[in-house]
Amino acid sequence: MRIGRIDSAAVVGELRQLHEDAEDRNIDQMPADEELYGALLYLETNFMALKGDEARRTAALSRVKLWEYIRERADIHQQRAIEDARSAAIEWSGLTHVLAVNTPSAAYNKALRMRASAMADASQGELAVRRTPEAVLEAEQRAAALAAAERRVAAEASRRHILLAPVAHRLIQHRDGLDDGDEISYWLDEIEAVLPNCHTATQLISLETYVRAAVRELRKTERRTARQAGTTGEAQRAYAAAVALVAED
Repeated sequence: MRIGRIDSAAVVGELRQLHEDAEDRNIDQMPADEELYGALLYLETNFMALKGDEARRTAALSRVKLWEYIRERADIHQQRAIEDARSAAIEWSGLTHVLAVNTPSAAYNKALRMRASAMADASQGELAVRRTPEAVLEAEQRAAALAAAERRVAAEASRRHILLAPVAHRLIQHRDGLDDGDEISYWLDEIEAVLPNCHTATQLISLETYVRAAVRELRKTERRTARQAGTTGEAQRAYAAAVALVAED
């Protein structure tokens, strides 16, 4: 369940009225209704200016709602910033500090959760605007189509696992014959960590992400050194199999 899209300025205006009715002596210092963050800080500081339990209950609940609204919107806008960063060729490793996580995979997973929030907001917003019988029918049809798409995704994930697991295993098996640069070693470590327990869709997505990242870093090494990524025949064949799998998409 989500708060979704609300007229936050109108809610702040209602809270302003409560403070005016209570003859709050500092009301002139309250930021404009459109300045949501500043208004909420004012309302927090001057909460005790309200008179009566009912006014305080109403104000407190509205503040909780508005903070939740800010939290939801923050995910949406931060996800857009992440997309811009990625389009500017910033690696996941370059996003770990600003996302307050320790590893590139954690940054990726955090961004994935934000993307889900953004998608949920878009879906909820559309349904909130249109409530006609036709719109409800359309929403039901979309839900059915989404369920069918999810089944197709699950089937594809199963197929990908059959293909992906042995390729990832070969990379780990022959990693001693691959370049041991920091980035390459990091992603091979991630593959090795998730591979033994790769059963769920999320784990499969993580494994595929790590294989792609390892291939990307090995390609960079090839271009930089003008040498093959593998120093042994088995390692080079393992790398070639990973390249072929990634190229299928």
